[in-house]
Amino acid sequence: MAASKDKGSPPSAGTAGEAYSSDRALLTHLAEKAGEIGLTYFRARNEVRYKSGNSPVSEADDAIDDFLRNGFAEARPSYGWLSEETADTDARMEKRLEGSRVVIADPIDGTRGFIEGSEEWCISIAIVENDRPVHAILHCPALGRTFLASHGKGLELKGVPARPRKSAGKPRVTGSKKLISIIEALPGKPFECAPFIPSLAYRLALVAIGELDGAFARPGASEWDVAAADLILEEAGGQLSDTDSNPLRYNQSRVILPGLVAGHRQKHGEILSLAKQTGVIQ
Repeated sequence: MAASKDKGSPPSAGTAGEAYSSDRALLTHLAEKAGEIGLTYFRARNEVRYKSGNSPVSEADDAIDDFLRNGFAEARPSYGWLSEETADTDARMEKRLEGSRVVIADPIDGTRGFIEGSEEWCISIAIVENDRPVHAILHCPALGRTFLASHGKGLELKGVPARPRKSAGKPRVTGSKKLISIIEALPGKPFECAPFIPSLAYRLALVAIGELDGAFARPGASEWDVAAADLILEEAGGQLSDTDSNPLRYNQSRVILPGLVAGHRQKHGEILSLAKQTGVIQ
């Protein structure tokens, strides 16, 4: 790691209760500091290793994960922790499953894009209580966009209440590269396809603000990929569900998710029905 890269420091345990009177304030502070860390590696020297499934983990992923894990451990020691880059040991799993609140984080959602220089990556953090997110932030430092939501309080984008745009015509959707190729080949063209977006969480956030009508994910995503974006979508009047329209439940012993469909409530049913009819998702 380059010596000049400053990871910053998490809030001290002694002052956390005073400086961060709410989880929302704490989320914002840590996400912004994590974004600064990420930018020091973005389009710069950033060593990469590969884990199972040929999934890349960059030096930036590890640095942000360490910062966030330590920051929450000091400021909220009673909270459980689940993230993509921290091993979910028996002890960690027991703490998060038995505790009242758990932090679910993806230090960089869209790592492949980050490594390739795409600006469409984000830091995704949710605080979950009783298997649903109650606070969430999606911080996209290279894009200058921050989505912030708390249960029942609506969605803010860059500090301003966000309202989805209205759309007309064919639903504009996106998904993985493979899903996009399937959708584009469908007879009758029931969907308009948006370009591929490396970050699944950011795709869902674009549905939340109406820049997309819908998004799909085949089985295999993990809780940390979507926990924050789920609340962001919900607070904007949208819905993320499995293929039977069931809401997702988080902080489970098995963190792998089924096939997913996202859309605004008035379009979710239409998008799900079309996806099933055409075989886009099973």
